[in-house]
Amino acid sequence: MSQYFADIAPVTFEGADSTNPMAFRHYDPQEKLGGKTMEEHLRFAVCYWHNFVWEGNDPFGGQTFQRPWFPADTMELARAKADAAFDMFRILNVPFFCFHDHDVRPEGSNLAESHKRLNEMADYFEKKMADGGPRLLWGTANMFSNRRYMAGASTNPDPDVFAYCASTVKACMDVTHRLNGENYVLWGGREGYETLLNTDLGRELEQMGRFLSMVVEYKHKIGFKGAILIEPKPQEPTKHQYDYDVATVYGFLKRFGLEDEVKVNVEQGHAILAGHSFEHELAMARTLGIFGSIDMNRNDYQSGWDTDQFPNSPSEAALAYYEVLMAGGFTTGGTNFDAKLRRQSLDAEDLIAAHVGAMDICARGLKSAYRMIEDDALEGPRRARYAGWDSADAQAMLEAGATLDGIAARAEAADVKPQPRSGAQEKLENIVNRYV
Repeated sequence: MSQYFADIAPVTFEGADSTNPMAFRHYDPQEKLGGKTMEEHLRFAVCYWHNFVWEGNDPFGGQTFQRPWFPADTMELARAKADAAFDMFRILNVPFFCFHDHDVRPEGSNLAESHKRLNEMADYFEKKMADGGPRLLWGTANMFSNRRYMAGASTNPDPDVFAYCASTVKACMDVTHRLNGENYVLWGGREGYETLLNTDLGRELEQMGRFLSMVVEYKHKIGFKGAILIEPKPQEPTKHQYDYDVATVYGFLKRFGLEDEVKVNVEQGHAILAGHSFEHELAMARTLGIFGSIDMNRNDYQSGWDTDQFPNSPSEAALAYYEVLMAGGFTTGGTNFDAKLRRQSLDAEDLIAAHVGAMDICARGLKSAYRMIEDDALEGPRRARYAGWDSADAQAMLEAGATLDGIAARAEAADVKPQPRSGAQEKLENIVNRYV
């Protein structure tokens, strides 16, 4: 055990009346909703990058955090960081964790050395995972931080960068497969452009489509059974992202025939940056059949960038998990906290308390969503609103062979005079508030 979290006891469930900030009030891992425990429903994961790599910088200031493993530029420090990470996973008793390659090992002098270091850390992880550590929800590659990616990764105008990316993703997929990861995520932080003056848009989209196709082909080649996930994001750092939102990603997948091979990892903060709500993006993913996993966080609604704060709204969580449950729940996916402390939250306890609160918010949201579905509280009114479409005449308008002029003739012959009906939004909002 590392010494960083040495004075912090494992977090336990104490119930809704507890005033202990280091205990769960709502998240009881063994509480059952239907035939599944809350742990099985929520499938919590802790991310490696914000908790153990981020130094507390923001666009206007540098490092505020001082961790004993910083700057983690040696393998010894990388192992010390892993020791602290797995201690934190144990304290929170989370079933999963997630990482980028760049999070867990210092970059080598060349590709071969970077891959060697990644595999050494995978060996280290394997021992810790076998000793009761959490499972791997997903692995991914950081192809946005280094200056080589300033013009994109797979979309880069330099073919050597494309090749570098191919080698990096292959190595990360191999490690994810070896660690029995349940998904592999592709987030193209710079897969987009800043100005059309120097961009061949069509070429870059073709490169990205071919790269993703090769990722899918390699998945099958090595026998990886997990899901390939794309994480949509509309902007920041790249001004015009090719993976703007769920609908954009779906259109891209359809274009390259990958809609049955790739799903999405939807992040709340990214949904807000795209001008959507989290539940909108989740509903879209569910409706299009590409729902995979979620990154749970929130944005500061007054800021213009991705602040990655821990979730604190039970109503937002309830509407999000409503969509998750309506999608059939998680299969390979889960709830990853892609969230970070505020720059002034300096202590080890702050890392634990932030996750405790976030896990409780998600548990409250899940229970509210489950009850709403169980009581038919929203689906009943929704079905009633569309009930007119259940008639044979209405269905006939949508069948093959129906024509615009034929429908028009029927409407004129029947002298239809439709009258608006209330959408009853306020009543439905009141219903939601009763559950949360």
